[in-house]
Amino acid sequence: ISDQKPLGCWSVKHGQILTCPVVCNFETHEYIAVHDDKVLRIWKNEDMNLDKAFKATLSADVYRIHSLPHAGPLVLFRGGGVRSLDALLEAPQQEIENLTSGEAIRWSGAFMEGQEPVLIFTTEKDGDFFVYVQKPKLSSLHKYKLERQESAKPLCFTAHITNQTVTLLCLYSNDRVYQVLIPLQQDTEEEEEEEEEKEILSKSLLLNLSVSGAVLKGTSLVVLDKDHVAVLGRLAAPQKDSKECLTIWNTKFQTLQTSKELPLGTSGQLWCYEEKFFLIHGKVLTVIMYKCETSSLAAAVGKLKDSQTPDVTSFVNWNTLEDEELVVSFQSREPVALKAESRRNLRSRSAVAEEQPETLSVGQLLLSLRDAPNYVLETRLRKLMARAPGAELQAAIGCVVTALTDRCKKNPKYYPQSFLQQIVETWDFSYSLCPDLMAVALEKKDMHLLQLCLERFPDIPEEITYACLKAFLSTSEAHLQNIDVNIDSVICYIDVELNNKEVKTEIVENGFSAAMKQDMCDSRIPKERRDGESCPVGLQKAALLNAVLHSAYTETFLLPHLKNLPAQQAVLFLKYLYYLYVKCSEKVNTTLPGIRSPTINQIMDWMCLLLDAHFTVMVMLPEAKELLSNLHKFVRAQVRFYSELNKIEGSLRELQRLNHVRESQTYSIEVLEII
Repeated sequence: ISDQKPLGCWSVKHGQILTCPVVCNFETHEYIAVHDDKVLRIWKNEDMNLDKAFKATLSADVYRIHSLPHAGPLVLFRGGGVRSLDALLEAPQQEIENLTSGEAIRWSGAFMEGQEPVLIFTTEKDGDFFVYVQKPKLSSLHKYKLERQESAKPLCFTAHITNQTVTLLCLYSNDRVYQVLIPLQQDTEEEEEEEEEKEILSKSLLLNLSVSGAVLKGTSLVVLDKDHVAVLGRLAAPQKDSKECLTIWNTKFQTLQTSKELPLGTSGQLWCYEEKFFLIHGKVLTVIMYKCETSSLAAAVGKLKDSQTPDVTSFVNWNTLEDEELVVSFQSREPVALKAESRRNLRSRSAVAEEQPETLSVGQLLLSLRDAPNYVLETRLRKLMARAPGAELQAAIGCVVTALTDRCKKNPKYYPQSFLQQIVETWDFSYSLCPDLMAVALEKKDMHLLQLCLERFPDIPEEITYACLKAFLSTSEAHLQNIDVNIDSVICYIDVELNNKEVKTEIVENGFSAAMKQDMCDSRIPKERRDGESCPVGLQKAALLNAVLHSAYTETFLLPHLKNLPAQQAVLFLKYLYYLYVKCSEKVNTTLPGIRSPTINQIMDWMCLLLDAHFTVMVMLPEAKELLSNLHKFVRAQVRFYSELNKIEGSLRELQRLNHVRESQTYSIEVLEII
């Protein structure tokens, strides 16, 4: 997720449908899926074809598979039966009992109580809701009925287990969250179980989802800790359009802690895992980090004066911030409790900024400098980076850079080149923290900053990678010679002239035969190319192109952009890749010297990408014909060489084995016959 790159993709056959969410088995690192309700599939990351993965057809329809970190996966069937995955694999066609009597499962969750897994699910039938609590290891099942409420019904559920008690939270259609407490009972006799099936669970009001006349129409609910819940929904206020938003509530003090509008809309689903929210916002998966610590009454009502007190409430990194949220979101010890109060205090806080800059949080300082002169902004930010605690500034570094890039866009004459380069080199930074940074660098043609970003950012979109490649190729060599570019990746192998004897020695060392050399000679390589293998680009441009080769990408997303690369630039880039390929092949270990030099795999991948994108055009270009012919013959020679190596692989392994078993103190003469 941090790199925004897909690592694997699998699909079922046409006509088949995945009928429950895919999960990962934490113990075996395998994926588990169910398609068409009954067909179980299990595969590993390296498996490419899902159709060839392990398959088992079960005897009943599956509702969900739950995977727990320290227990095997549990399979919940639509009839309420539960089996461990291991038990199902031993006998896939075993009979599964039907416990729900025509009830439809609405929600399920799996938890660990000590070393014992507990499965909880809710069902609905004729307007009545039931709760089942199962301990699969003990074959223990308890069924309860939820207290019925005529005016409202449950929309979604979530739960957690504390001290042998299940706390079930229910979001109802009347915009309220109710709490139901269920003790985890020990094994009982059948008679007691029959009585418990009739037991009705009473609920208590936990939270009223309304604030200042606005009501939150919730669609999804998750528990953050014992005092905080997150609700995704649509906030409706009188005389105003309703807006989708993510909210965090303090259940202990009945207050709204923070909220974030989601203008692009959501799917209505919210997930929470390891202090991160996952939700669909528009067409993208959005990940939001949060942190919950001990809540206090002062924090809950927005009266927390001491910003350093450890008694804090929710801290959410919204990533992209509005001006009103900047102060409260990045003052890491103050909750977003009352937005109106925050707005009232903005002016007074800005006035204090000039007098006491050392007492301001990062967010407050940025707001106070919003209209400051350029030199004041840069000076204050440099002082901030020198004095601020690392952890606090790291969380806000994206806003610091955003403040600088916003100033650059408003004032075209302002561009703090050295300051931006210093930030990228010094701090752990990524493209997603400030998407405008590379756009501004492209506009300003700051090649050095683009090189730094390509080498350090793991999540650069393919469109930006292509824009950098096009900018590098289109910039003249004369202009690049006057630019400060890091050439550590190229200085060790470019423009090092080799005489014929040395070239011939290295080629023989890498296994080329006379016939293979004849192949190369037949390609009519120009004389200067044969003598020195000179690089088709200068040092600076080669270093910039190497940064592109190092950037992460997904072929599916990059290929459409590469097709737009002008033909002459595509030929030049392919010439450089061919040059690198030849240089790598001259070495026994196929590794180029230098810092951040491209690897043979990176070179080959980009060559294939470029040929896929421009093959038809290159076949038609006269200047590319000789290049393609040389490349073809060189690759053919390499294939022949490795084919010959494969033939003697067994003999080489036998030699290696004999070398290990030989006694070092014994003198001997051995005759080995290679057939």
